Amino acid sequence: MIRDVAYELLLRVEQDDAYANLVLPKLLKNSQVDSRDAGFIQELGFGAIRNRRLYELIIEVASKREIASVEQAARLILLLGIHQLLAMRVPAHAAINETVNLAKRKASKSAVGFVNAVLRRVSEKSRDQWIGVITRGSKDLDQVLSDEYSHPMWILRSLKSALAARGLENTLVELLKADNTPAKVSIVALPGFSQPGDFSEIGEVGGASPLGIEIHENPAVIEAVKNGFARVQDQGSQLAVLALTEVDVAIPDSHWLDVCAGPGGKAALLAALARPEKISFTANEISEHRAKLVENALNPITNVSVERRDGREFGELGPKFSRVLLDAPCTGLGALRRRPEARWRKQAGDIKDLSKLQRELFDSCWSSLLPGGVMAYVTCSPHLSETTNQVSWAMLKYGAELEVINANTVLNAVNSNLDLDEGFLTAQLWPHTNGTDAMFIALFRKSLN
Repeated sequence: MIRDVAYELLLRVEQDDAYANLVLPKLLKNSQVDSRDAGFIQELGFGAIRNRRLYELIIEVASKREIASVEQAARLILLLGIHQLLAMRVPAHAAINETVNLAKRKASKSAVGFVNAVLRRVSEKSRDQWIGVITRGSKDLDQVLSDEYSHPMWILRSLKSALAARGLENTLVELLKADNTPAKVSIVALPGFSQPGDFSEIGEVGGASPLGIEIHENPAVIEAVKNGFARVQDQGSQLAVLALTEVDVAIPDSHWLDVCAGPGGKAALLAALARPEKISFTANEISEHRAKLVENALNPITNVSVERRDGREFGELGPKFSRVLLDAPCTGLGALRRRPEARWRKQAGDIKDLSKLQRELFDSCWSSLLPGGVMAYVTCSPHLSETTNQVSWAMLKYGAELEVINANTVLNAVNSNLDLDEGFLTAQLWPHTNGTDAMFIALFRKSLN
């Protein structure tokens, strides 16, 4: 019963604060569904989560009830049913019948008729028609877009400001659409262990990273992925690592640090790049669970042990690293297409504490960087408080000691097809223009004086 698995996914995400991309593989394994059904379950579950705001507004109109008064099981089942009706190639009669049967198994007896009535009402209109109904009379364009594309208002306005800062304010709708479109699966060929050409029969070299391949099949069945010689990784993450390693350092390149290494994808690429040059590599992760993920990521390619420090402690050890990657904890607003529940988990109030932590980590990493060394500050978020505002703060605090390297120039050297605007010193990638997560990359060199 494939819809039962999708329902369990929504329940775990909402009830247990689970991450959809982590819990789904376990549910699929336990249910022993085939690959076709697994794809249907992911599209159904992730789509229902992404579009929750729009679908709940439709439920309110169709039922003439406040969403808060609808029992949890019925509400989650309706999200699944509405997604099938409005966004999937499922015949209306099948979507309604199968969803009502799901309600019989999972919801209260009194909710079954309610689910049936709401779905039949929803089936009378198309998605565009329902959007017209729920946005009718609204004069606030931001509110209309927030409702239509299921982005909380604070996130929508944050994205809008970030786009405007890059002269891309007219592409907001394109970005919102991209956030609601499942990301293509990319893997990275780890240098020295595999190369992009090895995967020519199952994918194409991606448009962003020269080491990235967009694949057409389940990565779990690819031998190099099973061996740990290639990894599932967004091409924006690959570019962040390649940018750091592309820049020349003014000292012997001796020791690299990934200070917030979990879950280990960037660390694995860094370790692979360091290996042939016999450069020492340190991976650090404060979370025990995530540290184990880093160890699993590194074990196939290196015997590097993972440290478990608070990243804010590295500065106390004195300068010892020629390159430092600070992939800072952030809101994750750049990966909304990949993490469907993220838009409902984060709050605008989270920014203050995250900003403080980012600066404390920056101070620590900067103190651990050798004079002449290079540091990358990276976030999977375009929010200005987590990106360019932090760069301005660092420039003001460290003055002549800190040189900002033009990250766009560096990335254009990594892949000339990126054609990034070198009028900006920092790089901001976007799903709708670069096909990557909205990764922010800033590069700094520490003065020798």
